[in-house]
Amino acid sequence: MIRMLFLAAALLAALGGQMAQAVEPSERLADPALEARARALSRDLRCLVCQNQSIDESNADLAHDLRVLLRQRLVAGDSDQQVLDYIAARYGMFVLLDPPFEPVTYLLWLTPPLLVLGAGAFLVMQSRRRRVERSLPGLTEDERARAALILGDSG
Repeated sequence: MIRMLFLAAALLAALGGQMAQAVEPSERLADPALEARARALSRDLRCLVCQNQSIDESNADLAHDLRVLLRQRLVAGDSDQQVLDYIAARYGMFVLLDPPFEPVTYLLWLTPPLLVLGAGAFLVMQSRRRRVERSLPGLTEDERARAALILGDSG
């Protein structure tokens, strides 16, 4: 019984706890304002290794390199947008967790709604086809006899 309570408490603590941050103390900037900007920007950049985490959450070496590069650009005086533009130019638009709606990302943005619309159109067409099939009257006895003659059915 105690073991079950301990496991339940451990599970709740794990689920209810804050997300782990991968930013190492050696990466942090001395200026709290710049560090706050760096943390905010790093949440907008995708780890290219993990792909489902921001570089702020990832422990991958590439995420570490991106965090360091981001901080170097901030120290150099770049604005937030300049930092994001620089990293996107270097690593591609996929590095942005929320890429802009531009010609290069149209496929990324438009594929999900087009798939939903296509699936909806398919379901509507299927529904109409079934409705028409159900509304067709059955064959009369004369029509069955003619069909049997044409098909060569003796039954």
